[in-house]
Amino acid sequence: MSERKRELIAIIIGAVLLAGAALAVHLLPDLPWYAKLLIYAVPYLVLGIPIIIDAVHGLIGGEFLDENFLMTVASIGALAIGEGFEGVLVMLLYRIGELLQQISVGKSRDAVASLMDICPDTVNLETENGVVETDPESVHTGDVFIVRPGERIPIDGVIIEGSSGLNTAALTGESLPVDVSAGDCVSSGCISTNGMLRIKATCEYGDSTVARMLELIEGAAANKAKSEKFITKFARVYTPVVCTLALILAIIPPLFFGGEWKDWIYRALNFLVISCPCALVISVPLTFFGGIGGASKKGVLVKGSNCLESLAKCGTVVFDKTGTLTLGSFRLTGIAAEGGMTGDELLRAASAAESLSTHPIALCITKAFRDRFSEEIPAPESVREIAGQGISAVLSGREISAGNIRLMNSLGIVLDDPQFPGTVVHVAVNKKYCGYLMIEDEIKEGTAGTISSLRSEFGVRSVMLTGDRESIGRHIANEIGLDEVHADLLPENKVELLESIINDCQKGKTTAYVGDGINDAPVIARADVGFAMGGLGSDAAIEAADIVLMDDRIEKVPLAIRIAKRTVRIATENIVFALAVKLIVLILGALGYAEMWMAIIADVGVCLVAVLNAMRAMRII
Repeated sequence: MSERKRELIAIIIGAVLLAGAALAVHLLPDLPWYAKLLIYAVPYLVLGIPIIIDAVHGLIGGEFLDENFLMTVASIGALAIGEGFEGVLVMLLYRIGELLQQISVGKSRDAVASLMDICPDTVNLETENGVVETDPESVHTGDVFIVRPGERIPIDGVIIEGSSGLNTAALTGESLPVDVSAGDCVSSGCISTNGMLRIKATCEYGDSTVARMLELIEGAAANKAKSEKFITKFARVYTPVVCTLALILAIIPPLFFGGEWKDWIYRALNFLVISCPCALVISVPLTFFGGIGGASKKGVLVKGSNCLESLAKCGTVVFDKTGTLTLGSFRLTGIAAEGGMTGDELLRAASAAESLSTHPIALCITKAFRDRFSEEIPAPESVREIAGQGISAVLSGREISAGNIRLMNSLGIVLDDPQFPGTVVHVAVNKKYCGYLMIEDEIKEGTAGTISSLRSEFGVRSVMLTGDRESIGRHIANEIGLDEVHADLLPENKVELLESIINDCQKGKTTAYVGDGINDAPVIARADVGFAMGGLGSDAAIEAADIVLMDDRIEKVPLAIRIAKRTVRIATENIVFALAVKLIVLILGALGYAEMWMAIIADVGVCLVAVLNAMRAMRII
């Protein structure tokens, strides 16, 4: 039997016994006080034993000034002054309130827990003895496993056979399937919708996307928001204060102003019941928990509620360029040949020089050659890479140099870089200048809309830091509408500039940084809120980040800010509402206008309203 069912049965039995006790006392009005006390003691013990036990545990543990302690003192006090029905009713209403809170909180936690169920318990591993079902931790890099239609991919890998539609909703929040086939890389946690796939593992289970995602979600609760820390500190001060005030309320008026002891003790007990801070203690952490869970549904992983609180005050977002605002996939957009060489000959010479390099620019050039010609790239006899300048290769006795303007200058070739908003690769043969290739990085789809949304919706300033040339940075800034751009930066320059941006930020506002590479890790760590790309981003960047965008979509930055602002707003609503109602009812209780059953309904009501309001944070618009 579940805990909730046991709780419900105890409440029903307690309610029936309370009704029976009230009926017996009503039918036998001449019973002595101790007989009435014994009659009410039966339902009281049925309903109150768990709360009294928790109060005793709190006393032993040194944390006795909690709601269990307050309820125990108030209800026993009511019984002691002859208000047996009210003393039991307090326990009954409190138990009902606790059950309703458990149901509300449970639904929220179940919704977040469902996000965690994104990795299969087993994997169909190919072995010498055929396909064997084993646990994902047993799979190593290079192993081959099978994913059937409807199954989740357990470990990151590359498809070696088969094709399918891939449901990536668990990672990215997008329900539209992505078509994949042999040669495509796939992430763990995704579902193969309509085809069987043979996949070679490209990492161990602990390094896979789903393992990293689960680690981030599970670790989120460790980082508390300032609002949550405020509630913890508030409860430590608040509860002793109200207990002292209740004691003063019970003693001072009868002792010095001739009040009735029974009336003022009753008011003091009311005061204790009303003062329970459970609405704050439960609803504020639940609000941030809901915000983190809702963000996870959209592929935005938040490492802690403190990150949400900082992001809600964001005034500036600083972006890296390559891989963040741009795709990081280069394409050849033009060839300018000189010195009697044709464009095709220039591309052939540059491709030969770059053929053994794995640099993205080199790969772009060799890809352009293969797309244009149906022949193999000529293999050079020797290749020499010149750090920070380019490559020099020997092909058929000719020295081919391909690189930047510094490489040309080192060869005695004096020229000006063309005004082109991209990367220029100059080519020389036997130290004679032959022309240049124009290469551009593609801007990510939706980037301009993201910058516009940050400005119009939140009034957020957008800045780009890049190691590329000034002309490239300015071109991209103009294309997407950035407010500010800083180019020609080394990683350490980025940190210095970010420090300056943070110092110049408006008081009370925070600065976020969005990046993806290893060189971005120091800047991500230094920012008030660091974003990393979870799909293509480096492990170092993901480790340093506060928030991870699982699908690398830059449009998720405004979404994350929207979630953060909404979550903090709901938490603030709960704090203000709970404190306002508490204050009003506390005053009424002290003046004798609120009876104990009204006090407990007010307390439970406030808590339930706050919890229901907190659950709104799960719904992401």
